[in-house]
This record gives sequence, C-alpha cells and structure tokens, in this order.
Amino acid sequence: MHITMVAIGSLGDVQPYIALGLGLKRAGYQVRIAAFGVFDQLVRKHGLEFAAIEGDPRQTMQQQMGQAWLESGRNPVAFMRGLQRLINQAAEKSLVDTFEACRGTDAIVYSMLGAGGYHVAEKLGVPSLFALLQPFSRTREFPSIAMPALPLGGGYNRLTHLASEQLIWQMGRVTINRWRREVLKLSPVPFGGLFRSLCAKREPFIYGFSQFVVPRPHDWPDWHHITGYWFLDGAFDWSPPAGLVDFITSGPKPIYVGFGSMSGRTAQQLAGLSIEAVTLAKQRAVLLGGWAQVHQRNPPDHIYAIESAPHEWLFPRMAAVVHHGGAGTTAAGLRAGVPSVITPFFADQPYWGRRVHALGVGPKPISRKALTAQRLAEAITQAVTDQAMLRRAAALGEKIRAEDGVGTAVAIITQYLSGKGVQ
Repeated sequence: MHITMVAIGSLGDVQPYIALGLGLKRAGYQVRIAAFGVFDQLVRKHGLEFAAIEGDPRQTMQQQMGQAWLESGRNPVAFMRGLQRLINQAAEKSLVDTFEACRGTDAIVYSMLGAGGYHVAEKLGVPSLFALLQPFSRTREFPSIAMPALPLGGGYNRLTHLASEQLIWQMGRVTINRWRREVLKLSPVPFGGLFRSLCAKREPFIYGFSQFVVPRPHDWPDWHHITGYWFLDGAFDWSPPAGLVDFITSGPKPIYVGFGSMSGRTAQQLAGLSIEAVTLAKQRAVLLGGWAQVHQRNPPDHIYAIESAPHEWLFPRMAAVVHHGGAGTTAAGLRAGVPSVITPFFADQPYWGRRVHALGVGPKPISRKALTAQRLAEAITQAVTDQAMLRRAAALGEKIRAEDGVGTAVAIITQYLSGKGVQ
C-alpha cells in the first residue's frame, strides 16, 4: 500500500512526519512525503519518496506568522485576520501541488497545514487520517491552544475550541471551496466548517505527543489517539566541532539558548538580551545562532555560539534549555530531561509554555512583551538551581524516552487502513 503524507511547515514541523514515514516504511508501506521543496534532500536521504509543495518555510511559516502575531498585539482574532492574508497568497498554488503530490496513492495522512490532503482523499476515494503535533480536538478540560486560558470552566473551554475551528476554517473557506468546485469537482464544504465534517465522518486524529505531557481528556472520542512523540534522530550528517565539545566539558554544564527561525531586527534584539541574561545569571551558555548570526558577534568567553546543532545531541548535555516553545523544540527538551525556560511568541508556543510550567519542569513562561534580561536571568537561575524542578524534568524525560510514539502511531494507522479501526 502506498501512503502520501502531506506535511506543510518548517523543519520542526516536517521532521516528525519523516520519522512517522520511516516507521510506516519499516512496516511495509511505500511512503511519499509532500512538503516544501527545501526538504527534498532531507526526505530522500531517508529513503522516502518526495513531492514538492511550492513555498519557503522561512518566510511563510515562522517569519510571517511571527510578524502577524506581533502586529496583532497578541489578539487571537487579529492574528487570524493577519494570517489569513498570508495564507490566501500561497493557498491556491499549494492546493494544486497537494493534488498532484497525492495522485496514485492509496491513503493520505495530513498535517494541520496540509489539510488539503483531506479534500484530495475525498476526490480520490481513498482513506485519510489527520496527524497533528498539537492538541486540537474539542474538550471541556482545557481551552483551545489559540485562545486565552481563563478559569471559566468547561463550557468556556468547549466554546474556545468551536471558535478556533471557525476562525481557522473561515480563513481559507472561500479559497478551499472554490478549489473543490473548480478543480476537484466536489461540492463545497458547508458553512459550518471542515472540522464539523471531520467529527461527523469520525476522521481519525493521530496525535504525535506524549500522554505524560498532555494527558488524554476524558471527553475525546475514541477515534482520537495520543501515541507519543515522533522523534527523528540522526536527521543530518553531523559531528560536533571540537570547540563545542571542549566548551561543554571545560566547566559546569552550560544552558542552551535558541529561538527557532526568528530573524531580522527581532532576532538581533533577542541575541543581545540573551547574552545579557546569561551573564546576569552567571551561567555558561551555548547559543544556537542561526536565528541571529550570534556566531558572528564575537560573544564573551562564557558563551559558545554555533549556527546549528541537532537537539538530540545537544540538549542532554545542557543544564537547561531556553527557547520559544515550538512543539519540536519543547519535545526535545522534555525528552532530554532538563528544565525548559520558554519565551513564547505566537501560535501554539504559549500553550507549550503553560504545559511545561504546569508540569513543574520549567519556570512560568515569559511573554515576549514582558521579556527583559533581568526576568530571563531569574528564570534561568530558577531552572538550574530548583532541585525539585530538576528531579521532575529528569523523571519526565525517562517516561518520554520509554515511549514508542512512532510504533504506536504505525499500529493505529495500520488498523484503520485494514478497515478494522482501533478497539
């Protein structure tokens, strides 16, 4: 059986789907990954087929989404409106590419931003599954990750999920329904929205995160599954520079500081603030500097700047990790068993910051608006000195490392594709 996985996003979004694709390949499936063209070599290196979706993740995913969030004043409705403009600019071409990428396949697995795969599956008459890295299903137990976390009870929480579904659907409704009519020759999705249709059809949701990080809500339907994280180890041919190894081993464990794909003026400001905070906290640090060219700034001796390094190698050697709270970076930090200090910017990052804090494995997240060198220094100090926090982080890391997220997801997908569902 041939499976196409539509995984639109940045590197941190795509890597888990490659890991899942490899698990499916080991189980005997032929697997194609449809993603932005910059990931061609990475996918093919792992022996999977590749189909290109037009777009540049550095622009459409991180920088532009981040800019829309910052300009919105942290208002989720304003953010969605700003993001709608960005999505509509690229949506039509990416939908066409998704259709082409899925031709000849027997089943489609799609990410949140790759949801065009659902419509293509309907056109081709093949099964489809929704594979996500963040919780999205409706529940009364916690609010939507896109909405404020207010102590207003289960009714409020459920309403936030319904509102988020509509905000996301209405952003692309006109473009998607036009594509369905004109290209796929399908009837439009009703005004009520795609996600209502997914629930009505009992579309399987496969979640690639740990139950120890996000416990399964009691009111989720039984076709929504939490499998454990999908980690892709050894994604790159990489050996640590001698200077990095010497720095790590020459004194107390350093901390890690990195903020994903942020760029431009914001990244430069973060670089300067981070160096000041690390100095105030009297810590040693490895700054992953691709986001701000920190490695070109001649940092002080207690800071080692490097353009890039795999999280699975670097994080277990750190005393704590400071980052933006992206799903992939958060997962890597939790698996390493070290505390996380999170400064969220947009999208799901505030949610992961709250989860880390609620689990007791990191200080309270510091919003970008509230971020100062002094506040960051205080959070770093707490992360590396709070013995109870250090023990909780280590224990959680052990639980996550013991999970087989890919294996569990493959077994669930196999059950559905065999027509048996999951008992």
